[in-house]
Amino acid sequence: MPRDASSGPIRVLIVDDSLVAREMLAQILRSDADIEVVGEAVDGEEAVRKAADLTPDLITMDIHMPKMDGLAAIERIMAYTPTPILVVSSSVYGEGMGRAFDALGCGALEVIKKPEPRDWADLDRIGRDVIRRVKVLSRIQVITHIKGKRDVRAASMPSGVPGEGVATGRKRRIIAIGSSTGGPSALLSVLGRLGPDLPVPVVVAQHISDGFVPGLVSWLDAGCKLKVVAAADGEELVAGKAYFAPTGGNMVVDGAAVRFEQSTAGQLYLPSADTLFESVARSYGAAAVGVLLTGMGADGAIGLKRMHEAGAATIAQDEATSTVFGMPKAAAELGAVDVVLPVHEIGGQIARLLA
Repeated sequence: MPRDASSGPIRVLIVDDSLVAREMLAQILRSDADIEVVGEAVDGEEAVRKAADLTPDLITMDIHMPKMDGLAAIERIMAYTPTPILVVSSSVYGEGMGRAFDALGCGALEVIKKPEPRDWADLDRIGRDVIRRVKVLSRIQVITHIKGKRDVRAASMPSGVPGEGVATGRKRRIIAIGSSTGGPSALLSVLGRLGPDLPVPVVVAQHISDGFVPGLVSWLDAGCKLKVVAAADGEELVAGKAYFAPTGGNMVVDGAAVRFEQSTAGQLYLPSADTLFESVARSYGAAAVGVLLTGMGADGAIGLKRMHEAGAATIAQDEATSTVFGMPKAAAELGAVDVVLPVHEIGGQIARLLA
């Protein structure tokens, strides 16, 4: 069952081989009365033992550690004592950046950049972000996750066989995708089933921490036949490429190009899937495919509804394969979705729509 917000403080286990990193995270988390640090571990082996002994509500996990690294620890924990895991990693840049995203494939929920001593001057902002993520992720109901073996149940929202309820035979000219928590792994599943000869471009709004777009793009590009790139402001869209929106702002489609826009005051989700979808609806109407993947909240639901009203084909990920069913569920409840599918069937459905 998901954690009940009234059941006391959120109990967190911190895992990192760096004493400085552990102390910094502990200081951040203990500054909030709703969070209790119940333990610390210095390597993956100790993390696995303490996850079983302490049964925390959430684990913060480093990747590069002695004895057992974070990836192996995540696999063990998610197989035997499933717990929400927030990866806190320095692997944002360089050769090791893909390992942070590999952690999501092992069952971790989200990745953020590890605070460093040079961040002390900005610790208040960093702390607020870490605390917010801990509070959100601790409420997620995770499942036993043995890599390569996952029980995929039937969708709980109205659905059908691939292709049912979706208009085919129309000329599609663009694919727009929105995703959030659990999105990187879902995107790998969807984009990984599209070939380099894809006859249309793909535009993507993925909620992600600042600085992680290059790592995410490199990780997805390595795992897909389709070319995956970080979009540039004013760039012309080319068939066979997937373009990712930047962090800190919004991306819109303006005819055959993408443009970046500043976020609006109080905007909660960056980049906005609603903003991207609404721009695609204006520029392409019925000649588009909209896809809303896993994520908490309702971003993308209104925008997907605009695409649906314009005649676009619209698809949502099902509850069984979503890390968080919030965004797809919100869209389905608005009547914005033609079909709800398991994530591993969405790529094939897109291919059929483009045939």
